[in-house]
Amino acid sequence: MSDDRLIVALDVPNALAGLEMAKTLGDSVSFYKIGLGMLTGGGLALANELKQEHGKRIFLDMKLFDIGATVEAAVRGLAQFDLDFLTVHGDPHVVRAAREGASNSDMKILAVTILTSLDRADLDASLIESGEIPDLVATRAGRAFEAGADGVIASPNEAAMIRALPEANGRLIVTPGVRPAGADKGDQKRIATPAAAIQAGADHIVVGRPIHLAANPRQAASAIVDELKSA
Repeated sequence: MSDDRLIVALDVPNALAGLEMAKTLGDSVSFYKIGLGMLTGGGLALANELKQEHGKRIFLDMKLFDIGATVEAAVRGLAQFDLDFLTVHGDPHVVRAAREGASNSDMKILAVTILTSLDRADLDASLIESGEIPDLVATRAGRAFEAGADGVIASPNEAAMIRALPEANGRLIVTPGVRPAGADKGDQKRIATPAAAIQAGADHIVVGRPIHLAANPRQAASAIVDELKSA
């Protein structure tokens, strides 16, 4: 059976491939992430079909960033689809606008702290202020919570630090960059196993390629669920 702490990233080319993968996974998965890469491949249509016709929970990973009025309008439009999670960048003005846009819905606004594919060299190249990544992530998380975020996106390496923040009480921590033991890291630089992420304080983990590229995706998902239940 499924465990909604596991969110499977449908990082596949289009909605047809996503629906086929969801059918393959069946009742082993109850929660799916649909990201920006599938937006032009029917991602919103897939989100609606999985939610309305198959009873799945949906995390729309758009990582919105713009002026406040634009973010608010975009979120208000997305909120009509009865989705569960939506990501925006963790800058306070973006979070406040998104929270306003979602105010008449149950959709949770999750703030991105620092992408799990980035390290300190990447931040330097982007002119991000100096400091250790965990400290920067915790600071951004705290400010996002103060601005009204329902939760944050952060790597498993920072989950415990965020969970310890007073502002994190009752808020969600969702961790990408999760890889079962022995899995290929891919483009992720700050990773942990499913059990370690949950033990560090994450409410949900996001796993994509280790499941949908597996020889037996359903078996791979079930193994992760078993690991979560034993964490």
